[in-house]
Amino acid sequence: MTLKTTTTTCKILKSFCEKAAPLCQQFLGILLLMKYIQREEEKVKRSIKDAAKKGHRDVCVVLAKEMIQSKRAVSKLYASKAQMNSVLLSMKNQLSVLRVAGALQKSTEVMKAMQSLVKIPEIQGTMRELSKEMMKAGIIEEMLEDTFESMEDDDEMEEAAEAEVDKILFEITAGALGKAPSKVTDALPEMEPPAAAAASEDESEEDIEEMHSRLAALRS
Repeated sequence: MTLKTTTTTCKILKSFCEKAAPLCQQFLGILLLMKYIQREEEKVKRSIKDAAKKGHRDVCVVLAKEMIQSKRAVSKLYASKAQMNSVLLSMKNQLSVLRVAGALQKSTEVMKAMQSLVKIPEIQGTMRELSKEMMKAGIIEEMLEDTFESMEDDDEMEEAAEAEVDKILFEITAGALGKAPSKVTDALPEMEPPAAAAASEDESEEDIEEMHSRLAALRS
């Protein structure tokens, strides 16, 4: 790689950093969204317990499906946060290689992460711009246009719903529901405080701070 090419690539990486900077703020918004979804999930759990006490399994099923959707939404958001951290770490490593060896390497891991990240509506626009910068730098190959579509429709939701519903009902009601009894007569257990959720929130905030640090390292 010539000095001119290396300089051009450095400029592209700098452009990447400038476009990536707003992502930290966007991920703070995603973190708030995850917290909101998790709070609503606790409300749904209480509603399921109330419906179970009255023997209204049909209501439990509807509410349990809501929980399935919210759990999947939170899972995808957590995954996107982890993928973004992975991308920033990879870019930091690429910059180190460029400074020492004067060359960049294509990364299939970054390619896969970017293909997933461009499907997240909250950051889709920014991720498209970042993907273009990565393609210019030769870090990833050209991405297919259908990669830039919105999150895929959950067509298989209905197929797996009943099994997941029974699993969730069994878990929430400690076995009182899950196999469609006519009515729950025993007292249902009280839910434990969501300590694990609080720990996950702390980890999420630490991850976002880590994003800030990695972006700062890329700019330096």
